[in-house]
Amino acid sequence: MKSDPRPTPGGYHTKTWTVRLDLFEEGDTTHAHAVLDTGDNRLEAGSASLRDPVDRPVPEIGDEFAAGRALVDLGYQLLRAGNTDSEGNTVDTA
Repeated sequence: MKSDPRPTPGGYHTKTWTVRLDLFEEGDTTHAHAVLDTGDNRLEAGSASLRDPVDRPVPEIGDEFAAGRALVDLGYQLLRAGNTDSEGNTVDTA
């Protein structure tokens, strides 16, 4: 994670995470590739959306479905990582 070494008012530090989302169309299929770069870690997710042949071709709809699915996958990966990290960070108070 990229940190700003200067404290903000109240003593907080800021971080910037970067998400890159690439969309590719191939016929009636839209593919999405999402990358989250935290500065310390990198998560990647991929997904696809297939247009039903009876639907009119509207590329934006395929983009929305494919991108949304890839971003949801990234979200689940973050939650799993947080859960794993928190399990290893418990303090024994006994």
